Amino acid sequence: MTAIPSRLVVGISGASGIVYGIAALKALRRLEVQTHLVVSKAAEITLAHETSLKVAELRALADHWHKAEDIAAAPASGSFRTLGMLVAPCSIRTMSEIASGVTTSLLTRAADVTLKERRRLVLMVRESPLHTGHLRTMLALSEMGAVIAPPLPAFYAKPQSLDDMVEHSVGRALDLFGLDCDINRWGE
Repeated sequence: MTAIPSRLVVGISGASGIVYGIAALKALRRLEVQTHLVVSKAAEITLAHETSLKVAELRALADHWHKAEDIAAAPASGSFRTLGMLVAPCSIRTMSEIASGVTTSLLTRAADVTLKERRRLVLMVRESPLHTGHLRTMLALSEMGAVIAPPLPAFYAKPQSLDDMVEHSVGRALDLFGLDCDINRWGE
């Protein structure tokens, strides 16, 4: 059996915090992990509100990008082998769609495929406060094998900037795929 390619699907949904997806793409490039990017339509709107990047510049950070409506793209198939999928940030809508298995875009279809193939799915859920329905959805996803990893600052890392906090959260998420971003770690 051949080794799984060093390839990760990165989904960016419309939740606030698009900087997490951007930082993940940059970190994965440094780690020489091939990226397949799927950006929701809502994420394109968030990109314009939260950064000065254009959609084309965001796409250029990935090795491959796929249109959100292209459900025939490679990440929609279980035979397309990957390390898994990171959704950064992950909106409540995206999280809920993945949990239900009723997917309407390549982003949620790729996440569903990741779960069905028993690959690592990490969701950097961005919402607060959470109501009981959100928490039940998170529990259901956890029971299906997803990892819920809200991007929370680690103050023991002594961040000096917002970028430091973002990079640490992304580094911790990438740790879940066995990828080392050389972040400041507790006790080291």
